[in-house]
Formats: sequence, structure tokens, C-alpha cells
Amino acid sequence: MHAAANAHSAELQLQALQAALEQFRAGGAAAHGLSEMARGQTILLAALPEKFTVVLHQLLDRLESSALFSEESCSFSQRDLIDSLQLWLDKAKERLSTS
Repeated sequence: MHAAANAHSAELQLQALQAALEQFRAGGAAAHGLSEMARGQTILLAALPEKFTVVLHQLLDRLESSALFSEESCSFSQRDLIDSLQLWLDKAKERLSTS
């Protein structure tokens, strides 16, 4: 029962992170807020292999850095980072559904 509760909690955290990314994409949230929220999804991160946490933190670090500069002066596109975060979410959902 405990494992099922954790799986459900991980799924809820994944859904919350998806909603936060959509809000960020629409301009309704700051990069720092999205990053802080994503890093706080500890049940989700614990339910995934460690490489998911490493990749997520790298993406969030770059997203926070990109927010400090204009699009032209940044070495990576915020849009590409958002797409990468969406891919991360898709892969995490896929992984959770096969666990």
C-alpha cells in the first residue's frame, strides 16, 4: 500500500510540475519560481532513476541563467530549455507508468 501511495504522490507531483511549466511557458511564472518548485518535487525525483534528477537540475540551472540575460546575449535559447523540460516530463511520465 505504501508503494502505491508513493507512486500516486509521484504522479501528482509530475502533474503539478507539468502545470507549472505550462504556466511558465505562458508567461505567468518566473524561471526561479519554476526551478524552486521543480527541485521541491522530492517524491517524484525519488521515484525516478538518479540520472533524471541530474538532468533536471542541469536544465533548471540553465533556465535560471537564461532568465538573467536577454535572449540575444544568452548562449542557449529559453524556448529550447522549455522544450527540453517538456521532454524530461514526458520521459518521467513514461518511466513512472512502467514502474
